[in-house]
Amino acid sequence: MEVNQPATPTIPERGRVTAGPKKKKALSQKSLERIKSLAPLAALLVLSLLIGSQNPRFFDFFNFVRIANSAAIPLVLGLGATFVILLGSVDLSVEGVLALGAVVVAILVHNDMNQNSFGWLAPLFSIAAGAAIGFLNGLIHVKARIPSFMVTLGSWFVGVGLATLILGGTNARILDPGIRDLALTRFLSFPLAVWVSIGVLVVAWLIERFTTFGRHVFAIGGGEDLAALSGIHVDRVKVMVFTLAGAFYGIGGVLAAAQLGQGNATIGDGRLFSTITAVVVGGTSLSGGSGGVLNTLVGVAIIAVLGNGMVLLGLSPDIQQAVQGVIIIIAVAASIDRQRMKFVK
Repeated sequence: MEVNQPATPTIPERGRVTAGPKKKKALSQKSLERIKSLAPLAALLVLSLLIGSQNPRFFDFFNFVRIANSAAIPLVLGLGATFVILLGSVDLSVEGVLALGAVVVAILVHNDMNQNSFGWLAPLFSIAAGAAIGFLNGLIHVKARIPSFMVTLGSWFVGVGLATLILGGTNARILDPGIRDLALTRFLSFPLAVWVSIGVLVVAWLIERFTTFGRHVFAIGGGEDLAALSGIHVDRVKVMVFTLAGAFYGIGGVLAAAQLGQGNATIGDGRLFSTITAVVVGGTSLSGGSGGVLNTLVGVAIIAVLGNGMVLLGLSPDIQQAVQGVIIIIAVAASIDRQRMKFVK
């Protein structure tokens, strides 16, 4: 009688087990994202080494202080813009809100135009003015369904117009020693403005990482429709983001007025593109949903180090502008997710 033996199960040979195609693809995608997230930091280190090899003065401590001081205002502005860009939106009102904030603080503290002397209450009015414009930006954007870049382009000119109207096209020189101390007084060799920017960075990071609001910002940037279906109040979050950004721009206006020693309507000129460039160079995607405030810190550092290095190397202003233009093109090209490319929200 013939007995059928059960088939012997085939045991894969040790070391021959391989991941499926989907798993391999997921792992490679994860590795690629990891490399991409570290690329800005690697670029900063390489850039620093290259400049330092050509001019050893780059590594001088006091040069580091100069770099930090030049990065203080761009960092504060960049942090505000980061939250907007994480949404997949864009805020062009930076220069207008900064100008208005600078003018407000200049005319409310002891100055050469009037008898006001609100002291440290004046910066609060500047921050409130910035937040108010940001709130209106967000409200008009979500209620009228107008793309963010169009709304904020208009508020850019509104801010500059109000600053011009308040001063009548002149300058208000700040005589208040408390405000001037932000630029002149140093703690551990660094101007107080640098410490203020670090404080703003810490606040922004805590909001981003440890609040429901911060998680909702990333969720909306990753997919607005899906975020709405999951119960997130998308419009409310958007208004809050633009309000927060406006408040940060107001802080930037206070620091700019302190550094320049006056407020005027043109104090924000040139800040817009440097702000957006720093955010994007740091690795925050213009498509939204990825990046963050620490990325912006690295991006601001790259721009500040590059500017400082080109000065140390004796490059002409024309060449410096050309280099910055190339960086903008490269950064934007690298930051856009072409599978999700769409009209700006």
